[in-house]
Amino acid sequence: MAHVTYKVVRHEDGWAYTVNGAFSESFPTHAEALGAARRAAAEQRAPGQTETIEYEDEKGKWHTELALGSDRPDTDVEDDG
Repeated sequence: MAHVTYKVVRHEDGWAYTVNGAFSESFPTHAEALGAARRAAAEQRAPGQTETIEYEDEKGKWHTELALGSDRPDTDVEDDG
């Protein structure tokens, strides 16, 4: 099972959370960023519908796969603030 970590960090003039090197929007307070990270982590764990997805890989080749709605990652939130 995949694991995704949301990390709350200082960003610009406020706070944000990062996931795999990408930043969320900025929040004015640490508490708001932490709450947003916790909500995002919970939403990612929630099961969804099974759907067919298409994506292009780094070599430009297109793939079609079945994404199971029950195949959700384990998530956590790191808070160093």
